[in-house]
Amino acid sequence: MADTNAERTDATPAPDEVINPEALSPDAPKAEVEDEEARSGVHESESNYVQPIYHNQRQVNIIVDSCGDFDPLVAHALDITIIGFPYVVDGKEYIDDLWESLSAHDFYEAMRKGADVSTSAVTPGRYLEIFKEAAKKGTPTVYLGFTAGLSSSIHAAEEAARLLKEDYPDFEIYVVDNKCPSAAAELLAIEAVHQADLGASAKDLVAWAKEARYYIQGYFTLDNFDALAKGGRIPPQAAAIGGKLDIKPELSYDTMGALSLKRMCRGRKKAIRAMMDDFRDQFTGEYNLPIAIVSADAEKDADFLEGLVRHEPGCEDIAVVRSSISPVIGSHVGPGMVALIFWGKDRREKTSLADRIARKVGGKTAKAQDSGASASA
Repeated sequence: MADTNAERTDATPAPDEVINPEALSPDAPKAEVEDEEARSGVHESESNYVQPIYHNQRQVNIIVDSCGDFDPLVAHALDITIIGFPYVVDGKEYIDDLWESLSAHDFYEAMRKGADVSTSAVTPGRYLEIFKEAAKKGTPTVYLGFTAGLSSSIHAAEEAARLLKEDYPDFEIYVVDNKCPSAAAELLAIEAVHQADLGASAKDLVAWAKEARYYIQGYFTLDNFDALAKGGRIPPQAAAIGGKLDIKPELSYDTMGALSLKRMCRGRKKAIRAMMDDFRDQFTGEYNLPIAIVSADAEKDADFLEGLVRHEPGCEDIAVVRSSISPVIGSHVGPGMVALIFWGKDRREKTSLADRIARKVGGKTAKAQDSGASASA
């Protein structure tokens, strides 16, 4: 994160102007937020994406986890195993069950009122239980797991897969880092199921996923920095300044699945429009594939964002998956997050110069680190 104490040397930006993170200053005036939603005429979502139910006999069993921010209807239609991640609200532990036990609104309203929320990684023991059930059925299995860029859980899954081999040495199981958080993992799972129903084997699906995961783009904005500051991801002083100046960040994720800051904007609608700029730049016209719009109890802004997408040429009837940010991710970003996720250009094309150099000189070592698959038969 940029140094928030940097002095300003440029003119005061206009309201809703995209600014550099280093331009934050206690002396800058609070921006006014324009009510662009009223002018757009978009107030409610007009789409109802329904994932078709597949009936083909698959050669592979697919496991994912709840950090994919799945729409419950889509999750049911996919007919896959979804591992619920644990989270805690004011000392009470829950397992993420796609909002069956606790509604998204109640969870985020509790955060707004100051509830103490936290998360923890899934243990190797829990993964081992799930993998053993899969091994008993005997179908080759692929786990598309929550990115190591944001959680250590994928390493627990890899350890569980190694332990499983002691009792089921011939069972074919793969653990793949999806390298794409939130509903990007949902889009990956939707297409992975499609590939499996077309006849892909477990090895085929691993090879496909290890390449496909880089073609899912994601951009999101937050209502404030409070949750990031509480989690130690930014200094509290930066969060306070950002709130006073009505600064809204636009974020994305890198090739490892870790969060990356794109830019800072004055005002919520400007941040959403900045996301649309990236959509136009990175979308490759795959109109037959769904896009995802997810929010943390911010449906009004999600509706506005969907309206902007549908005004783009060719996107009038594109399938849109709408869902809520899971409590695990929501614990770290807070209420008000809204995200736009879609299939587009290769994310590896945007890697930094340093990363590109490291990849070139790393040779086999760099390739091995980037493989993201383990525990094959």
